[in-house]
Amino acid sequence: MAQIKFRFEDTSIPEVIATKVEKGYSILEVTEDVDVHLNHNCGGVCACSTCHIYIMKGAQTLEEISEKEEDFIDRAINPKLESRLACQCIILEDDADIEVIIPDQKNIIGHEH
Repeated sequence: MAQIKFRFEDTSIPEVIATKVEKGYSILEVTEDVDVHLNHNCGGVCACSTCHIYIMKGAQTLEEISEKEEDFIDRAINPKLESRLACQCIILEDDADIEVIIPDQKNIIGHEH
């Protein structure tokens, strides 16, 4: 099963490691399962940029980025080459080893889980 390590720009939040993650799930769904705070105003349908994350490891084990996702990433706060939307990061491999940085959520007004 896949594993995802969640680190945070807000270093006061301790990292979280999600183990036994099944392929076919999105990183956003995994944050919900392991109680990691990540805004998602549109409900996870690629219609906003509030679930913006940075993929630091394991990007090749995720569904490829779409043009629509790229358009919304351009609207995110501080986009980088590693930027993705968690709702669009579908895990494709059983043995994926993924590392994510969650941007600071304090300046994002939105839906919390």
